[in-house]
Amino acid sequence: MTLSAATAWAEDGYDLWLRYVRVDNPTLLKSYQSSITSLIVPGQSPTARIVNIELQRGLTGLLGAAVSTAGDITADGAVIAGTTASPLVAGAGLDADLRAAGAEGYVIRSVRIRNRRATMIAGNTDVGVLHGSFHFLRLLQTHQSIDGLAIAEHPRIRHRILDHWDNLDGSVERGYAGRSLWDWFKLPDYRSPRYADYARANASLGINGTVLTNVNANATSLTPEYLVKAAALADIFRPYGIRVYLTARFSAPIEIGGLKTADPLNADVRKWWAAKADEIYAVIPDFGGFLVKANSEGQPGPQDYGRTHADGANMLADAVASHGGIVMWRAFVYSETDKDDRHKQAYTEFQPLDSTFRPNVLIQVKNGAIDFQPREPFHPLFGAMPRTPLMLELQITKEYLGFATHLVYLAPLFEETLEADTYVKGEGSRVRNVIDGSLHGYAQTGIAGVANTGSDRNWCGSVFACANWHAFGRLAWNPSLTSADLADEWLRMTFTNDSAFVEPARKMMLSSRQAAVDYMTPLGLHHQMARGHHYGPGPWVTGGPRADWTSVYYNRADAQGLGFDRTATGTNAVSQYAPPIRDRFASLDRVTDDYLLWFHHVPWTYRMASGKTLWNELTARYCRGVESVRSMEDIWNGLRRFVDPERFEETRAFLAIQRSEARWWRDASILYFQTFSKQPIAPDACGAPADTLEHFMSINKRFVPGN
Repeated sequence: MTLSAATAWAEDGYDLWLRYVRVDNPTLLKSYQSSITSLIVPGQSPTARIVNIELQRGLTGLLGAAVSTAGDITADGAVIAGTTASPLVAGAGLDADLRAAGAEGYVIRSVRIRNRRATMIAGNTDVGVLHGSFHFLRLLQTHQSIDGLAIAEHPRIRHRILDHWDNLDGSVERGYAGRSLWDWFKLPDYRSPRYADYARANASLGINGTVLTNVNANATSLTPEYLVKAAALADIFRPYGIRVYLTARFSAPIEIGGLKTADPLNADVRKWWAAKADEIYAVIPDFGGFLVKANSEGQPGPQDYGRTHADGANMLADAVASHGGIVMWRAFVYSETDKDDRHKQAYTEFQPLDSTFRPNVLIQVKNGAIDFQPREPFHPLFGAMPRTPLMLELQITKEYLGFATHLVYLAPLFEETLEADTYVKGEGSRVRNVIDGSLHGYAQTGIAGVANTGSDRNWCGSVFACANWHAFGRLAWNPSLTSADLADEWLRMTFTNDSAFVEPARKMMLSSRQAAVDYMTPLGLHHQMARGHHYGPGPWVTGGPRADWTSVYYNRADAQGLGFDRTATGTNAVSQYAPPIRDRFASLDRVTDDYLLWFHHVPWTYRMASGKTLWNELTARYCRGVESVRSMEDIWNGLRRFVDPERFEETRAFLAIQRSEARWWRDASILYFQTFSKQPIAPDACGAPADTLEHFMSINKRFVPGN
């Protein structure tokens, strides 16, 4: 059934993908109603009570009537959700599947008990049952058959974490959805209902950890005053299977501990961190551990004392080891003094330290070596540290991708990274095989996403930005999922199952990331945004305290051509990759267009595979990006009848902003690069630039959020 504009209900995005709207297909609804007649949740733990509430809420909404609860099977159609502590579950013959499910996985099986048809949602723990319950509801939400179910799931990655770059004053670095979710001033006495809703959304995806504080850390978060506040959040999150982590300011022993040094080999410093860990675990017994940014962008770290990253990470790892905690040590480093290509510095600093880290240390590596660009080649560290667990860091918040107002679906970016082949053990050595532990046999595995949630009613600053949160969580559970399937799932759960809506909207989502690459940084260009806030084009940006904080450092435009030479004739960053990848990136003939200017300085007259010169291909790509956004607008405007007015109008208005700003990116960029190429702009659908280069260079966006 198609939802008309006249009957559309008001929505604001708060319910995310957990709307539980009544199934609008009469035949399917009747089938579901006959298959689900009662609900049995035998557990009594806080998590089991959440399972009961969630299933009642979901089934009531989806089936259009309350489903009765029961203590035993009396008729066909019971849905049973529990662990093997229940005789009903223990006797269902699921032992083999449950052994493989582990602590967080689950089994969903159509069974017969006492000659009655039933659906079993079973786990070894109540958290596993909760994950299975969300999966079962997802089947109904996306209008799938629930006959003959035989599902067995477990997470491929152990630590699936959101990193919040939230500050204690309520601001959010690179946050575009309002203020921080955490109201530190009112905690621990007032616990907003929104905290439980946040945990519920994460549990529905299988996310099992959250770092509450910014990687640019404030030592105050480790004081007793703030630990009890973090403990209040941990209490709320615990029944949802979510552990709390904090960022550790490396200089905390000096700033809040009264010591004169933070040297990781100093006995007093080590003793201080051990005591601090004991203090944290006394108030948060299941505290997950520390995330650390050290010796990067001015943050203090072990190199301040002539020590290595391993020295610093191991000190903290020793402090939390007896409690079962981990340390996630970020590999995003580039030295204040080392003038080498930033692409190379993390590899140079970390790869020689392979095997020197404690077993409970994970090195957290961004998807690319520069900084969450619209497109980057995979980070050369992946596959290069076989004896040290590497975890992948992705950015869900769109720092370099137009913030909340540009519709850029990031699942294709995530998938591109996960599927990238490192070739370190031959073909098929994919990044996802590195981070799930299967390639090198890591005992610890992890993945982190820099969160895009905030105080905005719709959580993420725009409805479609929430799709990136959803995609990250689902890929963290299973890195083999595809972006197309995830877009389909999210659209069906967030809007409607009507294929007349889903198919064009999915096309719009899947094309959006490439559109942004084209109108921002085509052909391997990178770091071409305005200074500081990163909003809008700035290929002319130069000066300031560091060359590698400027755009000209990366585009290297001159009269001869464009691009950064990272081959053997340049910085030789290609040498950090396995030979098959190195040789491909290093060859002007074999490198793909996606990474051409990332690895090569290319003449303006170079003939591309398309037959165009570099200059004409570059301008065509910029215009293609603008035209792609126009196409997205057309698609969305044709879907009005399927969407409630509030969410439709928000997306319509934001797409109009994106179209205007895509054109701004195109006009400003090609005018700047034309000053070097000295070539005319070939006629295209975008026409002549709307203003002069001087005009675009004079634009100064003020009070940009998240800066």
